[in-house]
Amino acid sequence: MTLPTARTWARRGHTPVIRVRGRTTRCLSVAALACFRPGERPRLICRPRRHISRKGARRSFAWTDYRDLLTAAHRQLGAPIVLVRDNPGTHLCAGMRDFAASQDWLTVFQLPAYSPGLNPVEGIWSLLRRGFTTNTAFTTPEELTRTVRHGLRTIQYRPGLIQGCLTETGLTIHHGEPTTTTHRQS
Repeated sequence: MTLPTARTWARRGHTPVIRVRGRTTRCLSVAALACFRPGERPRLICRPRRHISRKGARRSFAWTDYRDLLTAAHRQLGAPIVLVRDNPGTHLCAGMRDFAASQDWLTVFQLPAYSPGLNPVEGIWSLLRRGFTTNTAFTTPEELTRTVRHGLRTIQYRPGLIQGCLTETGLTIHHGEPTTTTHRQS
């Protein structure tokens, strides 16, 4: 619930520093798939997850959560998926590799390390931060969750925004296979 800031300033030659009081507990993570197919409207499939602040409790998505999201997307889209993914550990773990290898409807391509500019889902996070959570100090985890869900739903109903995120990467889709990119944001 730390404050995302849309604008700040610093003296020329100095990096802007924003000081925030309090601690972050990483109470919300979101996994998203930006889905594209030539001739059809782009789609956004996402899963926000609120985490409980307990000692020893996981504060991010597990590979099984990504597996379940991909399976649900496959059912929803009704077509094979070409997954272009980034590099978090849960995307690269043995369980996820085994799952991907066992599915004939799933083809996986790995983005190079440190290449967020090639991932359309990074644009989704930017839209969410700049439009819905900007300059807002959330008072409760429920308020944060409600705002993020509302923002994601708004983006889902505006396919031009999702298409713009793909356009910004400079990548194109050349054939009829659906392409899905995935990323996790905490």
